[in-house]
Amino acid sequence: MTTASTAEELMRSRYSAFVRHDAAYLQKTWSRTTRPARIDFPSRIWTGLEILGTTGGTAFHTEGTVEFNAHYTTGIQHENSTFTRESGEWVYVAAL
Repeated sequence: MTTASTAEELMRSRYSAFVRHDAAYLQKTWSRTTRPARIDFPSRIWTGLEILGTTGGTAFHTEGTVEFNAHYTTGIQHENSTFTRESGEWVYVAAL
């Protein structure tokens, strides 16, 4: 698996991991400072990801945000997520 070159790429891959219930990948791409001991998956059927905007998060930044809507069969999860680089790789920090 290749490393995400932007925060948005990481967000997209993490969404896919949530769809597949890939806890190992989510743990690997979660900041050491905020990573939970385990991941519980909501009982949702995900239907799509809509990126609403980004700040920073490129190869030239060390931090960034990605605002998105994650659609599921009965609703939408809106989030503005923060990302940072740890050991040179993008990781998810938290939702704002």
